[in-house]
Amino acid sequence: MSDALSLEPYLAAVERIEPVRWTGQVTEVTGLLVESRGPSVAIGDFCEIQTSAGRRIRAQAIGFRNGRVLSMPLEETDGLQLGDPVCARSQEARVEVGPGLLGRVIDGFGKPLDSGPPIEATGAYSLAGVAGNPLDREHITQPLVTGIRAVDSLLPCGKGQRIGIFGGSGVGKSTLLGSMSRHNSADVTVIGMIGERNREVRGFLEKELGPEGRRRSVVVCATSERPAPLRVRACFVALAVAEYFRDQGASVLLVMDSVTRLAMAQREIGLAAGEPPSQKGYTPSVFNLLPRVLERAGNFKKGSITGFFTVLVDGDDFNEPICDAVRGILDGHIILSRQLAGQGHYPAIDILHSVSRLVSAIASPEQKEAGRKLRAALAAYRDAEDLIQLGAYVAGSNPALDASIRLRPELLDFLRQDHMTHCPIDETLSRLRVLSAKLDGSVPGGAPGVPAVASGGSRSAPSAPAGPVGPGGSPGGAAAATPGANPAGTSRAAPAGIPAPPSRTPAVRPPGKT
Repeated sequence: MSDALSLEPYLAAVERIEPVRWTGQVTEVTGLLVESRGPSVAIGDFCEIQTSAGRRIRAQAIGFRNGRVLSMPLEETDGLQLGDPVCARSQEARVEVGPGLLGRVIDGFGKPLDSGPPIEATGAYSLAGVAGNPLDREHITQPLVTGIRAVDSLLPCGKGQRIGIFGGSGVGKSTLLGSMSRHNSADVTVIGMIGERNREVRGFLEKELGPEGRRRSVVVCATSERPAPLRVRACFVALAVAEYFRDQGASVLLVMDSVTRLAMAQREIGLAAGEPPSQKGYTPSVFNLLPRVLERAGNFKKGSITGFFTVLVDGDDFNEPICDAVRGILDGHIILSRQLAGQGHYPAIDILHSVSRLVSAIASPEQKEAGRKLRAALAAYRDAEDLIQLGAYVAGSNPALDASIRLRPELLDFLRQDHMTHCPIDETLSRLRVLSAKLDGSVPGGAPGVPAVASGGSRSAPSAPAGPVGPGGSPGGAAAATPGANPAGTSRAAPAGIPAPPSRTPAVRPPGKT
């Protein structure tokens, strides 16, 4: 006997039918704003304007003024005239979804951009989503592997976590996102390219994402020249698609590039509707939009949505309004450094200023301790970098710093990674443990033991040659031979295995003084 026929798809289709057609007329067009008498719509609903030439222009209701409806077109307004009819299309606030979305590139209306066949839909999801109960969310305990050593070891991300990637232009945000999208352990990746340059879209798909990553990804694209409401709509289309795959029980990685351009689009809408500008011209609706977008990612009973949201930092000012607002909502942030990018260090992640707030929940005690030691070594070198570069630091005065200097090349090699390379999590954690052991001095290559300070005397020199540490991090470097860097009176280094006499010089001396 055959299975019973399900009526759910048909009942859902009947619910979407509009038995009454609400219409109105265009009464005024000012800049980006279309004012009309009617139709009966709510803020956020979509309308359709029929021009005299037969062209249909889709628009979105953004407010009301003196009994008139204020709308912003989602398309070019060529041919729009006074008196053109406006028809309400509330069903446009949904997007058709289905398994056929995988591997496709769609626009802000959910239509294909890749010249492929029409997408076979199995349902429709609301763009606004459904407000959930915060108590229904699950704890985040399972890690999401990105394939990036610096992230998986020191900034681990969990399934359902929301991470911000902050950086100025040209520091490798899109390249890092492409690597994560290609090599992550999620079932499905949904990528929202909001306000991107046209030139970058195809390059991202073919070079950064690649055929391997594209097969299990859905890309939603609204480039920078598209109207502001369409850019905002594309963001919500990406969220709705991610929620569809989440409801199928999948682990979804949602990549949004970028939140800053989304905020700029909402600022255009707010200013056109008459909202008062606030910090840097951003309107109140911008700061209302951010949590509505960012809070839709999380860990749920059926599946999870892990969010990576990029923030384009204006003038490398990490305290500007959008950065501050986004950082306060998310569960962690990855800071990309222009200095590291200029040195050819990829990914240009500033480990000491980056934070994952769920490390304690998803990392093992051994990984957390090893990560703490690596951070301490990086911090020790950063604090003494000026002295090291000047040749004013004397080896042996700080054992922890000595270990950081000796292992500096290995630490940087661990944090560097080619954007086409995938590093398995087992290899990442193994290299992390080895570096941690070397910093402890428990394996060859770590910090040598330093004799304790004698009572009332100075510290004895270590078995390694004493003297100022050069810029390269090795004792007796180029800086040690510079006049004034090693003045008369400094004890010579003893041969290997023979303790040197106590040093009468200070551990750190100002350069040029004898």
